[in-house]
Amino acid sequence: MDTLLRLSHGIDAVSRFFGKFIIWLVLAATLISTANAIARKAFNIGSNAFLEIQWYLFGAVFLLGAGYTFLQNAHVRIDVVASKLSMRTRMYIDIAGIIVFLLPMCWFMIDFALPVVKGAYVSGEMSSNAGGLIRWPVYALVPIGFTLLGLQAISELIKRFAFLQGKAPNPLLHGAHENNEAHDTAHAQGQGHADNAGEVQK
Repeated sequence: MDTLLRLSHGIDAVSRFFGKFIIWLVLAATLISTANAIARKAFNIGSNAFLEIQWYLFGAVFLLGAGYTFLQNAHVRIDVVASKLSMRTRMYIDIAGIIVFLLPMCWFMIDFALPVVKGAYVSGEMSSNAGGLIRWPVYALVPIGFTLLGLQAISELIKRFAFLQGKAPNPLLHGAHENNEAHDTAHAQGQGHADNAGEVQK
């Protein structure tokens, strides 16, 4: 398990790198959008390439950041339901979801996208818009993004198994859901103290 946890930490480091990298992509998209708007309004100059690079960058942020989002536990969860379950039950649900749904989906998307990327690269496919961009780089974001997400899924799987064995901290206490988890824990502890106080009064 120690070897697997080291692998998990390495994958987490890769996800953090891409999480920081996409910040610059957001900045680039913002600057390009601003420059494009100024050029259109002030100088009546437009370019389809400027428009397309914006959604290329948006696609890159969304796809390259999916693994980092998973690392931070920032994906949508049904907390109203999850908060009523024990932590071990939630871990087993996460493990089942990763194995049955997430990893197969990542494999399917990678397998589906690679031939498309290869075909676009070989043919030199270009945008149908005048002055548009070459297509294969944006197509390549799909297999790259789902590879990163799949790797992070493996990391999360390792951490959940390690937690169940008592060899790692609770992975749900890391990232965006940390406050929610801490609140649930504090609420449960407070309820327990209240129950105990009630018993004493009786």
